[in-house]
Amino acid sequence: MNILIACEYSGRVRDSFRKRGHNAYSCDLRKPDLPSPYHIQCDVRELLKPNCWDAMIAFPYCTYNSLSGIQWLYHPEDTSLPPDERRRHPKYPERMKDFLEGIEFFKTLQEAPIPLIALENSKPHNAAKQLIGPATQYIQPWMFGEPYSKLTGLWLKGFPPLKSTHTRHDYDEIFAEVHSMSPHKDREKDRSRTRICVAEAMATQWG
Repeated sequence: MNILIACEYSGRVRDSFRKRGHNAYSCDLRKPDLPSPYHIQCDVRELLKPNCWDAMIAFPYCTYNSLSGIQWLYHPEDTSLPPDERRRHPKYPERMKDFLEGIEFFKTLQEAPIPLIALENSKPHNAAKQLIGPATQYIQPWMFGEPYSKLTGLWLKGFPPLKSTHTRHDYDEIFAEVHSMSPHKDREKDRSRTRICVAEAMATQWG
């Protein structure tokens, strides 16, 4: 299969598919973690042409969609008001604009002319869900062999839901690595990397 791994710079999902004989390429505005001839550094929208890809797995930026970020969208004094009556957050007046631009990008990926599509994002707040629809399923790394929690949603077109290979009872402890990560300049990048067990599950079950 010709597979586009959109918004990925770690190469983990790309390499998991290539390992299994697929013609997979990652694409991101950023350089890859490690130099690779199979990484395309550009705006992924330039690559969304008909008859080019059999499948796309995408990891669009989710800061403005995520449930944890809803507190920065509206004025803290307006929480009891309907959303359309709330003011913008005084510290982040451009947050709504950024949110809507992110939604437009998500929907562009969602509606790309590609037969098989999987989009990954953090659990969205209600304003985002109304625009992009509910996730097909939610997954955790511990479901696929690593003792970590990081709840993420998958919006699927053509792909079947991923089947869990492990349960919580398989571990003595589950670590919330993402939430306990200390502040540093690459924190956002480190938090967003797909865990290898999830990349392997995608390649094994979807490849």
